[in-house]
Amino acid sequence: MSTTETLASPAGRIPLWLKLAYTAFMAVMVPVYLANYGPTNFLYFCDVALIITLIAIWIESPLLVSMCAVGILASQALWVIDFVSNLVGHPLTGLTDYMFAADHSLFLRGLSLFHGWLPFLLVYLVWRLGYDGRGLPLWTVVAWALVLVCFFFMPPPRPDPGLTPVNIDYVWGFSDTEPQHWMPPGVWVAALMILLPLVLYLPTHLILRRVMPKPVRAW
Repeated sequence: MSTTETLASPAGRIPLWLKLAYTAFMAVMVPVYLANYGPTNFLYFCDVALIITLIAIWIESPLLVSMCAVGILASQALWVIDFVSNLVGHPLTGLTDYMFAADHSLFLRGLSLFHGWLPFLLVYLVWRLGYDGRGLPLWTVVAWALVLVCFFFMPPPRPDPGLTPVNIDYVWGFSDTEPQHWMPPGVWVAALMILLPLVLYLPTHLILRRVMPKPVRAW
C-alpha cells in the first residue's frame, strides 16, 4: 500500500492529513472565536460554511461541500482580491482593512486568514467530490434563515462595536457603525434575500455545474 493510500480515508477522495489539519485549525479557531467574539460570530455566512465544511470533509459529502462552495466562493474571492490589493498598498473596498489594523490582535488576524484559503479549499473539495446542484437551493434556505435571525435578533450597527459582532451578514447595510439610509430596513433585508441568490449564488452554481465533475454519490 502506498503512502498516499495510507493517508487517505476509506472513500479515498479526501486525504486524511487534510482532514486532520482542518480539524486542528477548527479546534483552535472555535474556542478562540468564542472567547473573543462570542457565539453570535458563528452566524456569519463564512463561519457557517467553515463548520459545514468540517462535517463535509469527514463524511466526504458532495452535497455539503457544494452548499458551501455556492454560498461563499464569490464573496470570499472578493475578500482575497481586497486583501491582496491592501497588501500592495492599494485598498479597494475596505473589506479587509481590519487585517492591517495594528490595534487588532495579530493572532486573531492570523486566524481570519481562513477567508483567503477557504475558497481554494472548497474548489479542491468540489473537484474531488463532484458538484451537487442541490447545493444552490439548500444554501439559499440557510442564507435566508441566517439573514432573518440576524435582522430580528442580533445587534444592529453602533458607533463603537469593538469585538462584539454587529450587523451580522450585512442585514443593516455595509457598515458596522451605522445602518444604511437608502431604504427602509425591511426593504433592505428583502432586497438582500433576493439579490444574494441572483448575484452571488446562481452565477457560482452555473460555473461549478459546467466545470466540475458530477457528484461521486447522492449525499
